[in-house]
Formats: sequence, C-alpha cells, structure tokens
Amino acid sequence: MSSAHNQINYIELPANNLGSTKRFYSDLFDWKFTDYGPEYCAFDGAGLAGGFYKADLKSNSSTGAALVVLYSTNLEASQALIESAGGEIKVPIFSFPGGRRFHFLDPNGNELAVWSDKE
Repeated sequence: MSSAHNQINYIELPANNLGSTKRFYSDLFDWKFTDYGPEYCAFDGAGLAGGFYKADLKSNSSTGAALVVLYSTNLEASQALIESAGGEIKVPIFSFPGGRRFHFLDPNGNELAVWSDKE
C-alpha cells in the first residue's frame, strides 16, 4: 500500500457477514482479501485498499455516508453481474454530464455505485 501525504489512502466498510462479503467482491471484481482475525478483513485490487469490519451497520448515501464509486467499461454487463451475484440495484442506470451510472447494494446493504464514460 502506497502512502502519500494528504491523499485518501484506505476505506473501511461495515459487513455483517465477512464470508459472503469476500465471496461477493472476489467473484465479481477479483478483489483479494487478507483476514486479520474473525472481525476484520482487508482488501486490495480495488484501485484503493480498504477493509470490511464486522458490524450490523450499513454504509448508505441516504444516511449521509460517503459513496464508493467503481468504474466499468461496460455498465450493462457490470449491472447484470452484480444482479446475478445477489446484489440489489438501488438506482438503475441513469445519465449525468460525463457519463452514466447505477447504484447497488452489496449483501450487507452497503450502497456503492458503478459509472462509465462509455455508451
């Protein structure tokens, strides 16, 4: 993990089931995980390193949480993969200046988004 002064370096998200969380993100996005005890796992391969901590909380923009946004070169294919893996689409694909995106809920109820500048 590279550390640059005053740069975002790491992100942590809650997860009520670390096993299903690791399967979901590794199967969909090929993220790699390292366990640090039964209540924490770190991930990399996501563009920014981070981790999941055991909690019944949810990270959701409707409650003021920061929104993690992933990039895709094929938005429709990414949405279909997320749905087939058990993710729930919260906001269907929509256009905005500069591209298109959708929001989804992971198995823990955490909201993330996927965007693309490709049509």
